[in-house]
Amino acid sequence: MLTSKSILTDIKAIIAQSRDSAIRAVDHQRTLMYWHIGRRIFEEEQQGKDRADYGTFLIKYLSEQLQPEFGSGFSTRQLNWYRQFYRTFPIVSTLRTQLSWSQYKLLLSVDSQDKREFYIAETIKNNWTVR
Repeated sequence: MLTSKSILTDIKAIIAQSRDSAIRAVDHQRTLMYWHIGRRIFEEEQQGKDRADYGTFLIKYLSEQLQPEFGSGFSTRQLNWYRQFYRTFPIVSTLRTQLSWSQYKLLLSVDSQDKREFYIAETIKNNWTVR
């Protein structure tokens, strides 16, 4: 016999919260992966110089090699996003676990660091989605 009618509601809430936490953890790891890929591409392009040599086809080459094995998430367009992501957020420890990759992609189009920080704070505070 049930002693408390709220047990089912409580367990459903625990399941939902755990699922949400798992999704956020996976998305944060994916975001970190993209940051590390962007850093590695940037470092290879720069090769210790202040400016990268133009005319290199590194991203095109990487895309051609990675897409057959890992899919469309490694197209030239996506790899360019990863490089821009690293350049916009060069310190990995500043990446927020509360933000998804889709949210970071939108933030890349914001032209000012102050504006980006404002949107990051508001997104976290108000739990904004990409939509």
